[in-house]
Amino acid sequence: MSQTTEKHSRLSHVGGWVAELFLVFIGVYAAFWLSNYQQHRQDAERRDRILASIERTLREGIESGKISRAKEEREAAEFRRALDAGEMPSLRPFVFITDYSPGDFATMLQAGGIQLLDLETLTALRNDESVIRWGLSRMAHYQKLSDELIVPNLDQEISFFYDPATKKLRKRFEIYPEALQATVKFADDLERTHTELLKRIQAERQRQH
Repeated sequence: MSQTTEKHSRLSHVGGWVAELFLVFIGVYAAFWLSNYQQHRQDAERRDRILASIERTLREGIESGKISRAKEEREAAEFRRALDAGEMPSLRPFVFITDYSPGDFATMLQAGGIQLLDLETLTALRNDESVIRWGLSRMAHYQKLSDELIVPNLDQEISFFYDPATKKLRKRFEIYPEALQATVKFADDLERTHTELLKRIQAERQRQH
C-alpha cells in the first residue's frame, strides 16, 4: 500500500470515527433536550392545574364571603344601633363555622407547588393563609368566651347581661359586640387578601399562555 493510499485510509477512518462521535453527541443532546422539554411541559401543566384549583377556590370564597359579610354587617350594625339606643338587645351564642383546613396549603406546597409557583404568588398565598389563621384564632377565642359566659346563662333575665340603670352591657359581656365587629373585619380582611392573591394567580397564569 502506498503512503498516499495509507494516509487516505487513516483519514477516512478518523473521519468516520468523528462522524460517528458527532452522531452520538447529537443523539444524546436530542434526547436530553427532549427530556427537558417534556419535563418543562409537565411542570407547566402541573403549575397551571395548581393555579386553576386555587383560583377556583378563591372565586368561590370571595362570592360566598360577600354574602356572609353582608349578613354579619347587618347583625353587627343592628346590635350596635339597639345598644346605643338603650334597648338592651338580647345576646345569642357566638358561633363561627368554617371548613378551612390548615393543612390544605401545606399539602399543595409539599406536593411541589413551592418549586413551581412564582415567589410573588407564594408570598401572596402565605399572606392570605396568615390572615385566615389569625382570624380563625380570634373567632375561636370569642366562641370560647361565648360558650363560657353566654351559653350557660341564656335563661337568665336581661338584667343579668345589662346594668338596668345605665342600660349598658356589664363589663364581662362587652366582648359580644366586639366579637360581632371582629367577624365583619375578618370578612373584610379575607376579601382583600383573597382578591390580591387572585390577581397574582391570574397574572401568573396569563404569562404561561
